[in-house]
Amino acid sequence: MISIKNISKNFGKLKAIDNLNLELNKGECIALIGPNGCGKTTLIKSILGMVLPESGEILFDGKSIKNDNDYRNYIGYMPQIGRYPENMTIGQIVNMIQGIRNTQEALDKTLYEQYAIEKMLDKKMRTLSGGTTQKVSAVLAFMFQSKVLILDEPTAGLDPISSEILKEKIIDAKNKGKLILITSHLLSELEDLVTQVIFMQEGKLILHENVNDLKQKTGEQTIAKSIIQLLKQGKA
Repeated sequence: MISIKNISKNFGKLKAIDNLNLELNKGECIALIGPNGCGKTTLIKSILGMVLPESGEILFDGKSIKNDNDYRNYIGYMPQIGRYPENMTIGQIVNMIQGIRNTQEALDKTLYEQYAIEKMLDKKMRTLSGGTTQKVSAVLAFMFQSKVLILDEPTAGLDPISSEILKEKIIDAKNKGKLILITSHLLSELEDLVTQVIFMQEGKLILHENVNDLKQKTGEQTIAKSIIQLLKQGKA
């Protein structure tokens, strides 16, 4: 689905990504974790075409994304902090994104309905709480028939019920064969969602492993404790 081949990216003297290789396949829900500054955001932006690596290449369905914008139509992206024109209403934002995507496929309005967005269409973006803005971002990410979903801290700012609704939607998307890439600092939130873990540090890939294999290898019951165990042993 997505192949990362020997990509590197520098920002001045900082090596944000260091010769990274990854294979991300459909039907997997993958946690992308690591300390602040490890390269997670740069990797996501590289996949989205917002950052251009100095070397290496990224393939989407076997085709290089370089000089290709069409592949983005198959990606649903939920940013950690959604930044929208403040004077536009929720309804205008939804209509604008639908116009940009310009798809003839049926829209997935599950989250739109579960989050009761229809009752808030006239609210301007500048008046929204962080949690409501997060709901709008989730609705837009899942509305289209995307092959890939990239979710950056998706439950941040959501109340417990809204968070559970989103988790169920993520599980449903995984079961439908989509590739899902999630970043989160709260590893406990990922326990019931993810099938694989990618751990990065200082721009390097430290670990890419199936969750069940990881837990079996370490004898731990959670992702967080498994990662800590490997770090203590110097194996991650």
